[in-house]
Amino acid sequence: MSVFDTLVGQEHMIAKLQGAVLSAKNGEETQEMTHAWVFTGPPGSGRSSAAVAFAQALICPDLGCGTCNACLSAANGGHPDVEIIRTEGLSIKIDEVRELLTRVAWAPSMGGWRVVVMEDADRLTESAANALLKAIEEPGNRTVWLLCAPTLHDVLPTIRSRCRHMQLVTPSTKDVAAVLQSRDGISPQMADFAARVSQGHIGRAKYIATNEHVRSNRKEILKSVTQLNNVSDAFKAAQRLVDIATEDAKAAAEIRDEKEQDELAQAYGKGATGRGMASGGSKALKELEKEQKTRTTRMVRDSLDAALLDIATLYRDIMMVQSGHIDALINLEMAQEINAIASVVPTHKTIQRLDAVMKARKALGFNAAPLLTIEALMCELV
Repeated sequence: MSVFDTLVGQEHMIAKLQGAVLSAKNGEETQEMTHAWVFTGPPGSGRSSAAVAFAQALICPDLGCGTCNACLSAANGGHPDVEIIRTEGLSIKIDEVRELLTRVAWAPSMGGWRVVVMEDADRLTESAANALLKAIEEPGNRTVWLLCAPTLHDVLPTIRSRCRHMQLVTPSTKDVAAVLQSRDGISPQMADFAARVSQGHIGRAKYIATNEHVRSNRKEILKSVTQLNNVSDAFKAAQRLVDIATEDAKAAAEIRDEKEQDELAQAYGKGATGRGMASGGSKALKELEKEQKTRTTRMVRDSLDAALLDIATLYRDIMMVQSGHIDALINLEMAQEINAIASVVPTHKTIQRLDAVMKARKALGFNAAPLLTIEALMCELV
């Protein structure tokens, strides 16, 4: 067993990482190991999983067995020599990076390396990226930086030029379905469906396969797009899509937010004997609420982005039918609707609609107003 066994469809990269781990353990002066790496790949390819697996292997006595205390604690963020930075806000700010740099300046306490995994390096603000650059330019003696981003262009040029690049690929539908069956006990039919509609995104495939509510919402959104006949329909569909994304995000956030607030309040003495929370408790709670609001905003945008990707698969399927490739549909369950639209809508119009969906995704990425963006999109899809 190895920590690299969880990386689906990335055999081309695993050998390089294992070689780097072996070189690091032997202490040899080779080109295989370096102090800074950047993992890129499409959503769902497992770039964060690859970085964490590499971190586990570097601090594991057995080169990443996946079962020892070092491997298990590194994976869940409990190892003192492994920092896993997972931002839930819209950006990583300079204060967070400065605090991180203070911690990683310490020498390793248990493993031979101090490893930092930054899952969303593309969300660094300019000032935060510049602060990180200085640390990468002047690395600690036993510190390794593992940055993750969708593409190299999402990382500051001066940072990526100092990192070794690891490019992940989208796993095949067959590989994802096999993982869902063997690892999560999903039925073959459901695993095939989830792998197909998630387009190789392992995390989303599991989420779809195990959540009937998500599957129902997806079906409703795609149906509404096929039934756009006028501007009125467009505005209704846009409002419904935003409502679904908002409701899902808030439902996921509510329980978590309440738990975090209770834990913080208790940490400041709420419920104990005396006069209540210690000094600074109210301020800390307000800061937490602000962070939670930012996190919910991001969750809404992520949910909208996932919905737009689903809509994009619909127009992709229509294009496939129009080009004569009827055996390669993602949304097989909607074959009847897809064939009907493909027979009456010109191919160039389908391409324009697909372009409109991708432009809407880009606009949301630049923090455009969600409802206005989706309304404009739906009007273009009529």
